Amino acid sequence: MTDVYCQSSCCCCFVDHLPHIRQVASNDRQKLFIKKLELCCYTFDFTNPGLDVREKEMKRESLQDLVDYVNSGNGKFSEEVSPLVVHMISVNLFRTLPPSKHSSMESYDLDEEEPSLEPAWPHLSIVYELLLRYVVSSDTDAKIAKDYINQQFILKLLDLFDSEDPRERDYLKTILHRIYGKFMCHRPFIRRAINHVFYRFVYETERHNGIAELLEILGSIINGFALPLKEEHKIFLRRALLPLHKPKCLPLYHQQLSYCVTQFVEKDSTLAEVVIRGLLRFWPVTNSHKEVLFLGELEEILELTQDKEFAAVAEPLFRQVSKCLTSCHFQVGERSLFLWNNEYILQLVHHNKELIIPLIVGALEENAKQHWNPAVHSLSLNVRKMFQDMDPKLYEKCRANYEEEAKKKSEAAVRRQEQWKVIEEAAIRAHG
Repeated sequence: MTDVYCQSSCCCCFVDHLPHIRQVASNDRQKLFIKKLELCCYTFDFTNPGLDVREKEMKRESLQDLVDYVNSGNGKFSEEVSPLVVHMISVNLFRTLPPSKHSSMESYDLDEEEPSLEPAWPHLSIVYELLLRYVVSSDTDAKIAKDYINQQFILKLLDLFDSEDPRERDYLKTILHRIYGKFMCHRPFIRRAINHVFYRFVYETERHNGIAELLEILGSIINGFALPLKEEHKIFLRRALLPLHKPKCLPLYHQQLSYCVTQFVEKDSTLAEVVIRGLLRFWPVTNSHKEVLFLGELEEILELTQDKEFAAVAEPLFRQVSKCLTSCHFQVGERSLFLWNNEYILQLVHHNKELIIPLIVGALEENAKQHWNPAVHSLSLNVRKMFQDMDPKLYEKCRANYEEEAKKKSEAAVRRQEQWKVIEEAAIRAHG
């Protein structure tokens, strides 16, 4: 067998093909496995597709041979080979990511724009597959491997979640989730490290490509939380998850975030008040797309909310819903009116009608009189009829109060106009 491995940093170390591992005698296979691990520590420049084409292909074949050998049976990841495997993986994966081509996450459209793909993916994909095989293998003893799959290794993996290549993020998501499952000693650290990614994203950069994938991992983790929930987990909800509603690029990861938040309320319904107040705190003022997402998430949370928690947040909640009802953006108005189609929410409202009806009568009456959108106008009439049937006397009383307040506001507006007119005339005379 030709010795082609070279410690130098030149691609001349790929001067000839090594045989496939399965082509040599069984007692030599592990040695060849180690030799190929060492050989694959050499990395290439993929920014120039025409450079080192033959050597790149030889390395790709060597990497694939490593994966095929690992997949052929047990006994591949001995204690001796573990540090070599992790070193080769680290050399290939851990790198400085190129600067983003997009100036703003908010302006990035998943449906319209093609993601920036990693040119080294023909090699990286196989290295990721080897890492996945190493983590899930029954040969990999977590007590030994934790010295190599350590906190520094996990932090570097987390840095790669900012890759613009969705294929890379998908592998990272699977691998980090498997690491979380296998290395129990690392679980608190992984949760804290993800928290820090979120904090930096929300309060400093508002730029990160992997928030959705990290939330998908957390969705599974939260699903496995034991009851009663630890205080640490509730703090995570308040300080990390709820502030993720703040960034303008929320639509890029809202589905995963909503799932995580809903999981908390499913496990502990008393957290509904915390979540609803958090949504109200970060409620968008000028972003209609986000507002529609908030209303959808709000409906999911309300379906899990008990009477006690609902009563505690009903007033601020329906003050906000009332503003949504009269929104000039028809999708916001329509989505807020759809809340009344939910039987459970309607039941909660009925139990608190003395508080809620006075808060929304004005919005319904305004929409019934003058909303520009036919669908919103029609839905408003239906919801108004529903409340009139729920408690005719209360609704009529609230409507009369609204009319009186509206009349007072109109008269006050007329008086202001008259006063401004007097001031203008006086100013004209003074300068006449």
